[in-house]
Amino acid sequence: MSNINLIDSFQEFKDFKNIDRPTMMSVLEDVFRSMIRKKYGTDENCDVIVNTDNGDLEIWRTRVVVEDEFSEDDDLEIELAEAKKIDPDLEIGDDYVELITLESFGRRAILAARQTLVSKILELEKDEIFKKYKDRVGEIVTGEVYQVWKKETLVLDDEGNELLLPKTEQIPADYFKKGDSVRAIISKVDMMNSNPKIIISRTAPEFLQRLFEMEVPEIFDGLITIKKIVREPGERAKVAVESYDDRIDPVGACVGMKGSRIHGIVRELKNENIDVINFTNNIQLYIQRALSPAKITSIKLDDEKKTAAVYLKPDQVSLAIGRGGHNIKLAGKLTGYEIDVYREADEHDEDVDIEEFSDEIDSWILDEFKRIGLDTAKSVLALSVGELVKRTDLEEETIKDVLSVLQAEFE
Repeated sequence: MSNINLIDSFQEFKDFKNIDRPTMMSVLEDVFRSMIRKKYGTDENCDVIVNTDNGDLEIWRTRVVVEDEFSEDDDLEIELAEAKKIDPDLEIGDDYVELITLESFGRRAILAARQTLVSKILELEKDEIFKKYKDRVGEIVTGEVYQVWKKETLVLDDEGNELLLPKTEQIPADYFKKGDSVRAIISKVDMMNSNPKIIISRTAPEFLQRLFEMEVPEIFDGLITIKKIVREPGERAKVAVESYDDRIDPVGACVGMKGSRIHGIVRELKNENIDVINFTNNIQLYIQRALSPAKITSIKLDDEKKTAAVYLKPDQVSLAIGRGGHNIKLAGKLTGYEIDVYREADEHDEDVDIEEFSDEIDSWILDEFKRIGLDTAKSVLALSVGELVKRTDLEEETIKDVLSVLQAEFE
């Protein structure tokens, strides 16, 4: 055997996709030098020549010719009589160079080398996957669902790398089965027990931002900037945008003609309601826009405490709060202010502040109603028991008791 064809001898290497050929050959050379040291005690007098083009490798061993019976180390020296059997022209002091064949190492050593090689290449491949995805955190990736478990879904990218989509990173309406295509953002990459763990997310605000960048050229080109995104995944999102070009309407550009641009994003997010608003440094105006579609009568700000008291007509309160309280909660996150909603009393409408019932109803229960903008008796009575259960954290029995107390006031 004149040389060793490594690629033919070690078929496993054909399956490694993330390792370039020179790196693989370097690892192969290291492993063969280890084999040489085990067999001959040293590899200093051996040349390992790797051909990265065709996968060939040659091992040449050089020993100095010495007088018969004067060899102190047979791994580094060869006696004259033995050398002349192979090459009669050799003299004392010459270098005797021989080609080491793969067979000379023995079957056991070759099997051990194969195992070591596979192990080292696997480690390298894992490192390459980790580095590749670590640099891609924040990017959108598309993969195919391979397996669905109770707490997470296993997704394979186009190279067969494993990506994990935890249930906590899925939109509540997401339902996947094997073979489905899924889009998500790369949110976290860690090494767990020497294995890369790549977490992807469909609930992160950055996922929505990347979708906007894909659908709205003005954002991708930097003409429109997304200032902030807040989300209740699958329910509602608010996106504050700003344009540095007065000729561009940032909201109109994001929504598109008849909603053409935003419709695709809404579908991807399982019909998440997306409010796109113009960013402004005027906090009052910003809060007003953030609470859309509700129309606000007046706002009282406390900049030190970062609180805003918002007053609205009675028919606008439920709009400001939104289903499940999502609208007011997201408006607060977007603006950075804690927003309290108050009904503007109608002078012809007799009503009672719910604080008046503090001797009959526990203060923490009253606070729960005020939290969702219900600060008068009639504002609470205007809603059904079911609606109040949905909006507050109160038990049905507690709500019924409160309603009976409030109703008694007007009887």
